[in-house]
Amino acid sequence: MLDIKATNELERAVPHLTHPCSDLWNDDLAPTTAAQRTWRWYHFAALWVGMVMCIPAYTLSASLVEEGMSGRQAVLTVFVANAIVLLPMLLIGHAGAKYGIPYAVLARTSFGTRGARLPALMRAIVACGWYGIQTWFGGSMIYTLLGVMNGAAIGGAPLAWLGINAAQLACFLAFWAIQLYFVVHGMDAIRKLETWTAPLKIAICFVLLWWVHDKAGGFGPLLDQPSQFAPGGKREGQFWSAFWPSLTAMIGFWATLALNIPDFTRFARSQRDQVLGQAIGLPAPMGLLAALAVIVTSATVVLYGKALWDPVDLASRMTGIAVLVALIVLLVDTVSVNLAANLVGPAYDFSALAPSRISYRSGGYITAGLALVMMPWKILESTQNYIFTWLVGYSALLGPIAGILIVDYYLVRKTVLDVDQLYRHDGAYAFGNGWNMAAIAAFVLGVLPNIPGFLNAAFPSAFPDVGGAFKTIYTYAWFVGVAIAALVYGLLMLGRARR
Repeated sequence: MLDIKATNELERAVPHLTHPCSDLWNDDLAPTTAAQRTWRWYHFAALWVGMVMCIPAYTLSASLVEEGMSGRQAVLTVFVANAIVLLPMLLIGHAGAKYGIPYAVLARTSFGTRGARLPALMRAIVACGWYGIQTWFGGSMIYTLLGVMNGAAIGGAPLAWLGINAAQLACFLAFWAIQLYFVVHGMDAIRKLETWTAPLKIAICFVLLWWVHDKAGGFGPLLDQPSQFAPGGKREGQFWSAFWPSLTAMIGFWATLALNIPDFTRFARSQRDQVLGQAIGLPAPMGLLAALAVIVTSATVVLYGKALWDPVDLASRMTGIAVLVALIVLLVDTVSVNLAANLVGPAYDFSALAPSRISYRSGGYITAGLALVMMPWKILESTQNYIFTWLVGYSALLGPIAGILIVDYYLVRKTVLDVDQLYRHDGAYAFGNGWNMAAIAAFVLGVLPNIPGFLNAAFPSAFPDVGGAFKTIYTYAWFVGVAIAALVYGLLMLGRARR
């Protein structure tokens, strides 16, 4: 199914676009040229190492341990989830490498030239939320650093209308402003940032391991802490009931990138480069980061008398120059992750909504603006909000889109696209007035079963009586959405072909 031996001539073929419609085309959405195909496998590996090594990924293990898993179970769950999500990454990324088109254009083959704006908008809104979350982490680091330099916490009482104090808000806005440099300078600046910072992040991980081992005289008690699901534990025999929603949430962590990975693979020199680079860069580093989080947090029990899962909190407790170095490294890390994972995709997606008026750069400005108004600290208030509402919730929304794209590209199109007609309203992908109702129906039916479970997780007091069956379905939200949407879309398109 996934041919990584395609010739360079095919992969670098740049079709001549004949009279593309102005509301479907601009320079940023056009197929990449041979000169733009500069990404080798190590660029993709560095991209993923750069994105994986981030604070939200570091804290994933914490959420699983808090749910009752042992450290080993948490690490294994994270690794398995990322091995699973790698598959749609490679499958959907194939189209980007072969035809040089971004996700927002690829979606036209299944949703239609106008209908593709729906999945583009869905992906963009989720990315805005993530952009805000990462920006909040970056602002928190600046806030912590200023507090350490001041010798005491800065700021005062929380602002009633926000829930954070004025200093926290100012630091959040300062970090938001720092990232605008890369919005202005585009994809090449982001590629260079990821390539140069990835080795630094790996080195910092080993330095951190050495530091905690030296300070704690070992790696602490958490590594030997038994699972609460083991015999005699508080939740004996309930492991699978916790594992499946946790696995779904961990898959949801990168569900956004599984859709818009063509935004990066369109710059690949070959299929082999994108496949090899992603396979090296995603599952193993993600599992290793989870292991690092468990080990370091285990040592903090010895050092500080309690488990510190927040790396910013840990950095603030260091002494001397180590505090400054640690927080600066975390700042650079957060910038590189946020730009690659949460800016590139929505910038293209917003551009696809109105190409003649919104460029890639303008789309980046829109992303940054929406991230401000989403108040990301509200999402992170509790594990319940973070995992079962945010991560699982948007995986239920994006899973069906992934299922539709994969079935369309591999089973309906047989990986053969007419790129010229992707930019025309009178072409093969216009369907009915630009909308493919088969994709819309499949998307709605893929999302529908998960809505009751989402409402119960997000608003338990308002929807307390959701049936057990819907809660179970929501536990497998991503899997359910992918399967239903893929099946419905395949059947409807097969029926259309027969007619």
